[in-house]
Amino acid sequence: MTRNLLVPFLLLHGSIAAQPSAPAPIAAPLRDLPWAQLNFLHTTDIHGWWGGHTQEASFSADWGDYISFAKHLRDQADADGSDLLVVDTGDRVEGNAIYDSSKPRGKFTYEIAKEQSIDLICSGNHELYKAETAEGEFFHTVPDFKGNYLASNLDIVNPNNGQRQPLAPRYKKFKTKNQGIRILAFGFIFDFTGNDNNTFVVPVEQTVKEAWFKDALKDKDIDLVLVYGHVDIRSTEYALLYKTIRSAQWDTPIQFFGGHSHIRDYKIFDSTSVALESGRYMETIGFMSINGLRTGGSDRIPAQQQKARLSFSRRYIDNNLFSMHHHTKKNSTTFPTKHGLHVTSAISDARKSLGLGERYGCAPRDLWVSRRPYPHKESIFTWLDTQVLPQSMKPSDEAKQAIVIINTGGIRFDIFKGPFTKDTKFLVSPFTSSVRYIKDVPYKAASRLIKLLNNEGPILDAMRQSATYLQPPEHVAAQYRPELYIASQPQELHVYVGHDYQTPLLEGDEDELFPGYTTNDDAGKDGDDTIHSVIPFYKVPNCVQASIGFNIEDEETPEVVDVMYNEFLQKWILLGLEYLGESYTTYDTHSYADGKSFTNIMTDWVKKHWNVASEKCP
Repeated sequence: MTRNLLVPFLLLHGSIAAQPSAPAPIAAPLRDLPWAQLNFLHTTDIHGWWGGHTQEASFSADWGDYISFAKHLRDQADADGSDLLVVDTGDRVEGNAIYDSSKPRGKFTYEIAKEQSIDLICSGNHELYKAETAEGEFFHTVPDFKGNYLASNLDIVNPNNGQRQPLAPRYKKFKTKNQGIRILAFGFIFDFTGNDNNTFVVPVEQTVKEAWFKDALKDKDIDLVLVYGHVDIRSTEYALLYKTIRSAQWDTPIQFFGGHSHIRDYKIFDSTSVALESGRYMETIGFMSINGLRTGGSDRIPAQQQKARLSFSRRYIDNNLFSMHHHTKKNSTTFPTKHGLHVTSAISDARKSLGLGERYGCAPRDLWVSRRPYPHKESIFTWLDTQVLPQSMKPSDEAKQAIVIINTGGIRFDIFKGPFTKDTKFLVSPFTSSVRYIKDVPYKAASRLIKLLNNEGPILDAMRQSATYLQPPEHVAAQYRPELYIASQPQELHVYVGHDYQTPLLEGDEDELFPGYTTNDDAGKDGDDTIHSVIPFYKVPNCVQASIGFNIEDEETPEVVDVMYNEFLQKWILLGLEYLGESYTTYDTHSYADGKSFTNIMTDWVKKHWNVASEKCP
């Protein structure tokens, strides 16, 4: 069941990508799925990428393909008497134009998401930033997945009666369809504090002390404790949950599923407890399997004997049809299901109705979030601070100078050479944050802000205490996994979106492999289903800064400048200035350009500078 089958290179013919504009997948050597007694498919941090990646062959399958994929694997489980459960751990919204450009936001998302049969589902932090998004969970996602949506530490103000209540049941106990495995399940979110005032995240430290949680763990008639949530699997929250559950269920296997960090990762807590995290943006479908579990109908196995027979396996599946066809033993004719094709068509219709193919410009080169160092001509942040911001922003008085600061976490994805479309706009910067500014800040203090925001010190300490991060999630995760990285030169890490270096298995064939995920986790280097060559991953700062109106030939510095920043940074800008001896409050801040969002500022620059007249855009 745990064979490593390396599928030889070949050209894919007749394999059609789900969305018309998506590229066909590229054939590559594959490892088989480690099918077992109990199996899981896991997604997390989808962020609205229901249509898959229309510019990347490795991740070009869409939600309809995933529905067909899950159906075939469920059929396989039924045929051989094993079980398959489908899990999603939140952040289904914000980050893709299917969600972000629809009016109302989520118009298509809820209808698309519910088409997949998900057995266990929960909220992420992006479902909670805005009151109306949390209400979308209450009115749509929770009832759409009634009985499968859990909220172990999340409450909401009921919009119908104004009363605080759990968003969904705290936990559930159920028995699997074929094996009769008795599972006690919880659904968590990390100790998030940036939610709107209509939701309440109960800290995990408090939750584990509550009577309902203690009572649930007293149940001895269970074969597996399953904890899933929008939580980094190496977090203090999961460490505490593991410790608490293990003290009450000392010999019961515990399976964790995580999210939020946007990376592929696998953690071993002990010989009977592991955790899986399955990436981001519909790039990865996580596969997890367990063998040797007790079942409700079997005699109780002594703890030591069960430990000896218990085994866990994982696989990170590249989300494309080549991988899906192989793992289901189907082809382009036998793989698509009517249900999957219906959902693929609905996604295509949604994209067309939103005009996501509308071209705003033609990018002359690739611009990367992580694959180039900062500064570098192919770094997206260099593009922003040397071109977009200086050529788009103006001080409150044209005779003045200004500095503009943005956090790197406001940029969520790369720009590829070629068409920059409405779709691209929201993939790169999906947030609605506006730009704000403070007039006439002493330059001596203003010029030191960027150092405070980027280097160790009181501001970063305050951010950590409030669990606020300014970098992209995968870079935040990288900070807490330094032992995994191999530096080849200053600032360079041989990893891909928070993943570390792996030597390809096919010696001598590295030049034939195409770049992609190369994951090294607690179980080793064989987790990825597709064998890739390594992509470099570079550190990025918390923030980057542009100077506006400065004469580079003038050696004199101004006495005062406007400090401009994206709204997300306001608390930290004010705190930084206070630390530097300049006291300002929110009343001293002003909205720039009538509240125009940074996303629209960037898009207007593209229209002006990249909007080529030619119909062709290679």
